[in-house]
Amino acid sequence: MPIRKWIFQYLVMLIVLFTLFAGVQYLKGRELEYSLEFGMLWAFISSTIFLVVRIRNYKKRIACQLCNDLPDQ
Repeated sequence: MPIRKWIFQYLVMLIVLFTLFAGVQYLKGRELEYSLEFGMLWAFISSTIFLVVRIRNYKKRIACQLCNDLPDQ
């Protein structure tokens, strides 16, 4: 299992999604505190779902050309 690769991708995605979600909420006129909470919550949820699906696909040996996680046969 390419755990290191997934952890790095998870952390990068978490930071990018947090910035995106919090920034959009702040630009919509919400308070900074609410925007940060919203960004943290939804970035965590979205990133976790993505990671769980990647692990599930890896275990079921479902190939993904973009992810390229499965070893060549």
